[in-house]
Amino acid sequence: MGLEQSTYRESLRVPVSWWIIAAAAVVTLFVIVAVPVGTPAGAVVGGLAAILLLALFLRYGGARVEVDETRFRAGRAEIDRAYLGTVEALTGDDARHAFGRDCDPQAFLVLRSYLRGAVRVQITDPGDPAPYWLVGTRHPDRLAAALSGHSVGRS
Repeated sequence: MGLEQSTYRESLRVPVSWWIIAAAAVVTLFVIVAVPVGTPAGAVVGGLAAILLLALFLRYGGARVEVDETRFRAGRAEIDRAYLGTVEALTGDDARHAFGRDCDPQAFLVLRSYLRGAVRVQITDPGDPAPYWLVGTRHPDRLAAALSGHSVGRS
């Protein structure tokens, strides 16, 4: 199998709608403070809110999911592909249940509230306390195919 078939990269960035809502919140804070206190105070409060939201969104949306020939990386963790067992793409109710009621407390999770799909990967490393990794993704079929060593075309 070629490198193209086994490579997958995705950044779990926050959606554009969150940035629009954040911009509206910053403008609202600016107006709420600027009208009674003055423009400089509004600018300070709005600027601080913008910096805080920017930092939070970049941090929260900065997680990456990568698969190469030897490793699987999700967020800050990585594991050798030799320790990966069965791979299951989850969407709809299956993903919701995996995130909630069916989730094992020992599982390693990389989830984002705005992602509707996930992949559950069984871990076969006897030294790893996590029975599986549950990783949120926009493309569960493509990630599962990359982890399984199969090719799935872009949709």
